[in-house]
Amino acid sequence: MSFQERAKLGLERLSKQSPVTLTMARKQARKLKSLSQSSTKKRRG
Repeated sequence: MSFQERAKLGLERLSKQSPVTLTMARKQARKLKSLSQSSTKKRRG
């Protein structure tokens, strides 16, 4: 599969997804940040 074919398939999949609002994206980013911080604390401890 060529790079162009992969890019086309990726764009098609993205167009089928429901749009993400800014608040949803921020909420997800905060969640991921807190999860990554808690996992680093566990490794150090």
